Amino acid sequence: MMYDFSQFEKDLLFFNLKLDDRQKEQFALFYDLLKEWNSFMNLTAITEWDDVLKKHFLDSLSIVRAVNDIRFSEWTVIDVGTGAGFPGIPLKIVFPELRLTLLDSLQKRLHFLDAVIEKLDLKDVQTVHGRAEDLARTAGMREQYDLCVSRAVANLSTLSELCLPFVKQGGAFVSYKAEKSGQEAEAAVGAFHLLGGSLESGCTFSLPDSNLTRTLFVIRKKKKTPEKYPRKAGIPGKQPL
Repeated sequence: MMYDFSQFEKDLLFFNLKLDDRQKEQFALFYDLLKEWNSFMNLTAITEWDDVLKKHFLDSLSIVRAVNDIRFSEWTVIDVGTGAGFPGIPLKIVFPELRLTLLDSLQKRLHFLDAVIEKLDLKDVQTVHGRAEDLARTAGMREQYDLCVSRAVANLSTLSELCLPFVKQGGAFVSYKAEKSGQEAEAAVGAFHLLGGSLESGCTFSLPDSNLTRTLFVIRKKKKTPEKYPRKAGIPGKQPL
């Protein structure tokens, strides 16, 4: 099926991004797989072409507003709680030099992502099954990444405990939030400090031609995360720092 990319390309100009023909093909293939697999498993409630472009693909790429250097990097990136592959897969399509790890606790979602990786012929991408609380304690993953990203739905204190342990010193964790979350960030300052991080910036904007407000929080990793974090599975969500 031929898809209309005109609005998407217009929206991407807001972030100073352009697609080549191969990237358009990859986004179309990703969408086709998303719709196909969503027919028999719960990946997303957003399924219409224009909505997926805006609310998933464009939203994922909006990170350039907060971390512009991602355009020019070969960073190691981990997407925690990636779900249907957001923001990780769109970032990999547009910034192919990234070395990407997609982490999720549900194996069947990773089967979907493995199919996406194969169909789109994406290189330097791996899927990892497990809980962040456990995997962030493993030597091969703890403090190994330049950048951690997450669109997962949880408060910022909880997300920071799950994500900052993956980030190497000098790297960053970027949390995608769907609305203004200034109070949430203020409440999480103590958690950032305990985990070796510091709030570097909070960027709030609306996605172009929409009423969708987004906030990106950049938490910079200043020092190593103490070994006791993250706490055991389930505790960060029930008892935020």
